[in-house]
Formats: sequence, C-alpha cells, structure tokens
Amino acid sequence: MRYGHGLVLGKFYPPHAGHHHLVRTAAERCDRLTVLVCASTVESVSLADRVAWMRQEHPECEVVGTMDEVPVDLTDPDVWAAHVEIFRAAVPGRIDAVFTSESYGEELGRRMGAASVLVDPDRTAYPVSGTAVREDPVGCWQFLAPAVRGALARRVVVLGAESTGTTTLARALAAHYRERGGVWADTRWVPEYGREFSERKLDELGPGGSWADVSFTSEEFPLIAAEQLAREDRAAGEGSPVLFCDTDAFATTIWHERYMGSANPAVARVAQEGRRQHLWLLTDHTDVPFEDDGLRDGEHLRPWMTSRFEAELTRTGRPFRVLRGSPADRLSAAVAAVEELLAEGWGFTDPLPERRGGPEGAAGPVFPAPSAPRDAAQEVSSRATEGRSAVPAEG
Repeated sequence: MRYGHGLVLGKFYPPHAGHHHLVRTAAERCDRLTVLVCASTVESVSLADRVAWMRQEHPECEVVGTMDEVPVDLTDPDVWAAHVEIFRAAVPGRIDAVFTSESYGEELGRRMGAASVLVDPDRTAYPVSGTAVREDPVGCWQFLAPAVRGALARRVVVLGAESTGTTTLARALAAHYRERGGVWADTRWVPEYGREFSERKLDELGPGGSWADVSFTSEEFPLIAAEQLAREDRAAGEGSPVLFCDTDAFATTIWHERYMGSANPAVARVAQEGRRQHLWLLTDHTDVPFEDDGLRDGEHLRPWMTSRFEAELTRTGRPFRVLRGSPADRLSAAVAAVEELLAEGWGFTDPLPERRGGPEGAAGPVFPAPSAPRDAAQEVSSRATEGRSAVPAEG
C-alpha cells in the first residue's frame, strides 16, 4: 500500500545502516516522508549533527529535529501523551503512516492517527542497533555511513620541521593498521597539501626555476589550511576508525610563521573551526639528517620550528607526543600512543532510561512518570529546534 505523508522518528544516536534501511523503505512507499530526529541534552552527540547526517544520507526526505527530555515509559499513557505532543509540534499536519522497526509501532500509529508499518523488526537485513554502535563503534563500523565515520574516526596528525620524517611516519602508521585487516584494512593517510601546492608553484616557474625563486603570499596559507582540512574530512569518511594526517591546518599556522615571519589570524581560524583531530605526533629534528629534496632550505630553522610546534601544542591544549630516536623507535612509540587513544573509547553517554513493559521492561530501569507530563511536553515543544533524547523511537 502507498501512503501520502509518512513519518519515521528516532534518536539516530548515531544513525546506522538499519536506520537508513528503514528510511529508504518508508520513502519508497510514501509520496512524502518526514524523518524526525529526537534528542536529549543527556546525550553526547548534538541534535544538529544527527540532523545533518540524516539529511546527507537522505536528501529526498524532509529531516527535522526536536528536543525531547521526557523519559520513556511505554506503560504510562500520560508519558505517551507527552511524547506524542512533542512529535506533533515538530511535525504538524496529517500523517498517514508511521514506519518503525519496534513493537511499539502499532500504539504509536494509533496515537498519531496513522497506519503503522513494521519494517524488519528482527534486524535481519542489518543486525545492528544504536546501543551496539555506542558500545562498540569499531565492531559496527561497516554499518556506518561516511558522514558518521568521518565524525567518529580518530584523527592522528604527524607534524614537524622540514626533513623530520613526517610523511614516512604517516605512511608507515597507515600501513601498520591496514595489516590488521577487517575494518582496519581501509586505514588511510592524508598527504601534505602544502607540499603539492609548493610543487605546483615551482613548476609554474618553468625549467629554469629553483626553490629560491618561489615566493608565497600570506593569503595563500588559509587556502592551503582549508584544502588540507577538506581532504582530511573526505578521507575520514572513507576509511577506518583511525586516520593519519601528514600535517594539518594547525601546523599550517606555524608554517606561515616560518615563511612569512608572523602569525596569520585567518589560518588560525581555519585551524580552530576545523578542530577535529585527537592526537598530534611531533617528529623531533634530532636523530634525523636533513635532506634537501629541492623544496627545502631550512635546515638551520629546524630547532626553532620544533620548539614552536611544541610551544603552540602546549599552549592550545592539544594532546601530543614528541617522537625521537630511530625510525623504528618512532613508529613503535607512535603506535603505542595511538593505541592509548583508541583505548579511551568514544565517550557516548547513555540516553534517557526506558521502560517498555513486559518481561524486558520489568528488568529495565524504573522511574516515576513526570508529575505534569503535558506541561513538560509543552515546555520542550516550544524549543523544538535543531539542537541535541531518548524517545519511544528507533535507537
């Protein structure tokens, strides 16, 4: 049967392949489909991010967001009423069908005055849940869309002065993790865009040109930083749970100082706005001989650059490790630091507790129903905007 206006609602905390299967199935059976993303302030992923992720994956649908701070109790009609009031405030107008993969779908449809369509309740198409993703993102990586992978990937930056082995180390780290196989086989590293930019400037001088003839303008550095960040974002969405970057927008702030003699606030803004990295590995200039590859002339500046990187990493509160010794020693220390980062986990907070009734519900958390659930719903509904819920919805 085909419907006019369909509704899919859920926390999408975070969205996964099961959610996308539900939305696509509903979209095929409706002239128009609204996806309602519900969030609570206790959750660690913002509503704005989840709405953006769902819009990116389902551009043909209308995706809206709302805050819902009312705990879930499927055994309490007043709590039900509070949730439905929030849903209706976020998605006004007639709804012909609600699509869910949950047992409460029939009651939700009845309360919304709509047909209830159950889609893959046993999760046979995609054996995954929001709870499973939050508990083990790596184990569920194959079920995550590029936008979510990009947001969750642990980004590790290798940076340092000229000829200190940043490219060699970034490439070696990616190879090390690819050898693990599975989801790690897609581990990527992002080359330094500034080097590509420099090579192009040198080529533009023609056969007689040399590195000494190349000049930069201050306005070029924000462009380099922005492109570096854009390439990093693309690679994060395509790769494994860890991404290695040969420099980043933050490092470009120091390179600007090195070539232009002063700071550039525009570069600093790019670095701050795109602050998505999690660990910086600083390659010390000691123990690494300087090699002039035709794009280098700053052997005498290496101690200064190492010092500036370390000072700014410390000042800005970025977690970092200084790597010294042989290439093998540096790789070993870098892997150890990355393993510590991955062991920290992803820090998802628990959604609001749920009480669903029946044998499972009886074992779940018990909490009192709101003393004035309709007032609570009205208060939240007035804030039904895209910000950051546990609802009787797809987890």
